[in-house]
Amino acid sequence: MTNLELQNTIAAWSDQITFTEEATEFLTAQVPAAEWHEIALQLKSTPELHFDYLFCETGIDYGTDLGVIYHLRSTDLKHEMVVKVNTSDRENARIDTVCDIWRTAELHEREIHDLFGIEFNNHPNMQVLILPENWVGFPLRKDYSDPVNMIIR
Repeated sequence: MTNLELQNTIAAWSDQITFTEEATEFLTAQVPAAEWHEIALQLKSTPELHFDYLFCETGIDYGTDLGVIYHLRSTDLKHEMVVKVNTSDRENARIDTVCDIWRTAELHEREIHDLFGIEFNNHPNMQVLILPENWVGFPLRKDYSDPVNMIIR
């Protein structure tokens, strides 16, 4: 499927999905957080799309919004895309988990939670993954400052 064919198929699911022209080979879609889990299910289960592999998931701090960027691949149909999901609530950043859809999301989401403070609704194990249990703050947020200027060795 071409990027245009992918876009036309996905755009029919919701008028809230937007697509961006980026200087990349991947189709890039912006999906509202409230619709993300249902859209993710459709991306995997629609036979002509069959995005069966989440190969990268990362948090991002845009300054005013926090977000998660998902890179998806269909291993049998050989197409890929990027999905961006944002939340404007920095103090209570929440996005639905997709680890029930793509198992690889489980550890990615724990890492994003540690470093950006984004909560993943319905995640089965939101325990700290990387940082020490007593760490205060989210070190990859733009507004983070380490008052102790601690160096971990």
